[in-house]
Amino acid sequence: MQLEGKRILLTGAAGGIGALLAEALTQRGARVALVDRNAEALESIRKGLGGKAEAIPADLLDTPRLGEVVERARRALGGLDLLINVAGLLSFRPLDEEDPVVLERIIRLNLTTPLLLTREALPHLRESGGRVVNIGSTFGAIGFAWFAAYSASKFGLRGFSEALRRELEGSGVGVTYIAPRAVRTKLNTGAIYRMSEAVGMNMDEPEWVVEQIVEAIDRDAKDRYLGFPEKLFVRINALLPRLVDLALRKQNRVMEPFAREV
Repeated sequence: MQLEGKRILLTGAAGGIGALLAEALTQRGARVALVDRNAEALESIRKGLGGKAEAIPADLLDTPRLGEVVERARRALGGLDLLINVAGLLSFRPLDEEDPVVLERIIRLNLTTPLLLTREALPHLRESGGRVVNIGSTFGAIGFAWFAAYSASKFGLRGFSEALRRELEGSGVGVTYIAPRAVRTKLNTGAIYRMSEAVGMNMDEPEWVVEQIVEAIDRDAKDRYLGFPEKLFVRINALLPRLVDLALRKQNRVMEPFAREV
């Protein structure tokens, strides 16, 4: 998909990946409806994009208003060509120590919200021959200890993307699923950074991840896994998950004290 002139609804637009992605998309000539609950940050980003973006402050956990978010974006842009679901939450905790409210918020924002936004956007994307882009994670193909809810939500997002792609075959609407590995953004806590250093976890800069997302959209990619050797491990885990269990056993023990930090 050529981005010049495209009308894009982007969630999580005030986040580490979202803000950079908004900039990259407008630099390519797209017009973007920026959606995030941080109204102040959103307005600052909008002003910095020189009139090529519209700010739509919204709490994406407010399910009854998701249809309104899509409609506001459609009216502001004069239609929709692309929905990019970036907004997300994560938590690095043992499951039995996790706050049930946090568990529910992770599943709702990472999975239920993209489902509902896509449902609302599909009639407009059918008109334009558009595309849905879901930003997942390596954690959506390899379940990591201490990230149970986050992994579950991203496994679900990957399954949703695959099923929707098959459902929409021949409709003119494409579906892209992009799975970064760990990214250096404010989404990660200090405990995650300390853990990643202890186990030698690879972490990418958000600028590079955004470049990969834009390239995947350019190429109408169906899916893309970012980072080596993680994308190799994804394939191994799909074929030989018990082998990966053994490979991760020692790492899991190293990770545990960081996950239990208060």
